[in-house]
This record gives sequence, structure tokens and C-alpha cells, in this order.
Amino acid sequence: MASIEPFTVSVPDSSLERLSQKLSLANFPNELEEAEWNYGAPLADIKRLTRYWQEKYDWRKAEAQINELPNFTTPIGVDGFGPGSFIEVQKILPLLTSTTTPSFHVVAPSHPNFGFSSSVTKPGFGLPQYAETCHKLMVKLGYTQYVTQGGDWGCMITRTMSLLYPNNVRAAHINMILAHEPTFFSNPLLYLQHKLSSYNAREKGAADRNKWFAKEGSGYRQEQATKPQTLGYSLSDSPVGLLAWIYEKLHDWTDNYPWTEDEILTWVSIYWHSTAGPAASLRIYYESAKDEQLKWGRTEHYIPRVPLGLSHFPLELTVVPKTWARTMGPVVFESEKDHGGHFAAHECPDELVGDLRKMFGKGGGAAGVVEGKSGYGVEQGRAKL
Repeated sequence: MASIEPFTVSVPDSSLERLSQKLSLANFPNELEEAEWNYGAPLADIKRLTRYWQEKYDWRKAEAQINELPNFTTPIGVDGFGPGSFIEVQKILPLLTSTTTPSFHVVAPSHPNFGFSSSVTKPGFGLPQYAETCHKLMVKLGYTQYVTQGGDWGCMITRTMSLLYPNNVRAAHINMILAHEPTFFSNPLLYLQHKLSSYNAREKGAADRNKWFAKEGSGYRQEQATKPQTLGYSLSDSPVGLLAWIYEKLHDWTDNYPWTEDEILTWVSIYWHSTAGPAASLRIYYESAKDEQLKWGRTEHYIPRVPLGLSHFPLELTVVPKTWARTMGPVVFESEKDHGGHFAAHECPDELVGDLRKMFGKGGGAAGVVEGKSGYGVEQGRAKL
């Protein structure tokens, strides 16, 4: 078995110098009067962030903070192939591994084509392959039984793992909830509850949020799922183009989160300095949309056997009523928040971790699901789950 080696992020000085040169030569488009966010990322914001990136932002400081995390690398063979941004775990990692119980062993994968993981070189690497990578990694680390948590693509990979490896995935928690209205024939009880129950404030706001995303916020997905390579040329050649592309999402997908320049530019810089390059991160959309084995829509429907936890945030990209969400699987935990958006682990780390502790703690719906790992028995100074 190939070894698991410590990994240190170390971007070459030459790459930083080339980035600075590109930023200094940036060409900016003009902008309509009073355009604000209606046409996309505002020109003034992008100019300000570009100037900060070139003159003040300290990648070496961010790099050192990333290297404070216990980073490792190992090859994982995926059938037919060779071997999200992990930075989202930076806030919740110390909370989940603290002495507060239940405590967790946390494995935060940097997926192929993202961050400092290797690039996929052949077509067809979709959700089943990402799920296989994560499952084989867990087994390689000695975790034949484990629980999962995910948002964004992590949600869909988590759901795919539940579908393909139900004997190993003992429970799953998600904070991006993509589900469909229950029908009388598929789930008569939930159908009646849906028809007879009144909506709460979060659920009443769902229609507006969903309408906004479908009409004004989802164009990126169509482009990335159809012609990712064409878009990839711009994102790979222009750091300003990459900045605008990502910054728009950080703004639109959060609940008035007060992003700092350093936070924004660290997220963008990880894509810019990534091993596979910014274009590679787009391909998961294409592969998952084209995959005839398991398209991402399958993850939106009922998956049996694996207990499911749900955290509803009001400004997620799509917002659904609880009766819809419960069509996804055997729900054992559910919470509703009055604030928070798509990047819950970064926006609301304490609340997300609190939900995990309730779900997996004593009396929780998924307490004791991993045999012999309650999260309360201390081994070598750290509780295990």
C-alpha cells in the first residue's frame, strides 16, 4: 500500500512573481452607471481587490496558516483512473476536534482537480469516482465505518457515498438540501403533510430565493456543465477574471457575511495556485451532468439505510420546505436557522458544529452509529467518532 506522507503547501516564488506581473497588466472593462451588483461583480470592488492582491495581500502568511493544518497526501486508485476547497474546514476543524464532546476525527479531502490535489487526465470522472476516492481514502486511513458531512459538491458526494457504500457510511449530514415535492404515490404521508401544513418564515421565503437563483444566479452552472474548457482559458490566464468569477459567488451566496480582503483572496489564490489549475475545478459540473451511471439528480431523491441529518439555512442557493427535505432519506436530525447561506461552515461554524454534536451526541438521532466510537471515549487524548 502506498504511504501517506505529510504535505506542505509551498508555491514557488516564480509563480507569485508572475501573478504580480499579470495583476499589474490587468485590463478592466467599463461599467454602466449605477450598475451595482445587477450586472455582476462591481468594477470598483474588483479594482480594489486587484490592487490589494498585488500590493498588500500576503500569500506566504495564508500559506503558513494552511500549513498549520495537518496536511497529508497519498495516491488513491480509482477504477479506470489514476489518482472543494478544503479551506472551508479551517474554522470547524478546531471545534470538531476539541475536548468538547462528542469529539471527532476529521478527514477533510482536497478532491481531485481542486486545491493541491492532482489533476484528472481522462474524461468521465464524475460523482461515483469522487465518492470512490473519498471512500477508499477513509478505508486506507483505517476507517471502515465513518460518518460524512457536506455542503455544495460535498453534499452530492456525501449523498453518492451513502448510495454506493451504505455499509460503511453510518450516517450523513448535509447543509445544502436539494429535494423535490412529495407526491401522493411516492410518499403519501409527506404529501398530505405538505398539503395541509402551513409554511414558516424560512419556507415562505423559499420561493423568492429559488426564483432568484434560477433566473439570476445559475448561469455559471450552465456554462460549466456544457463548455467548461472554453471558460477555463479565461480563468487560467487572468487572475482578475478568476477573482471576479469567484467573488461574485462569495457575495451572492452568503447572508451578508463580512468578507475581508484577505479571506476573499485566500480562497481565490488557492484556485489560482492549485495543482491542476482553475479550469480543472469546472469539469465536475460537466462530468456529473453527462454521467449516465449516476447523474447529480439522483442525489436529490430517497437514499435508504443511511440515517440523514439536515441543517436548513435561509439563504442557501435553493431552499425547500421540511416536507420536501424528508423525501431524501431516513431523517434522524433536522434544524432550521434564521440566518446563513451557502458557505455554512465558514459563515456559521459554531451553529453547524452544534448541529453535528446534537445529531451524533448522546440522545441524538445518530448517536453510536459507528461501532465502538461514541465520541466520548478518550483515546490518546482525543475522543473518537
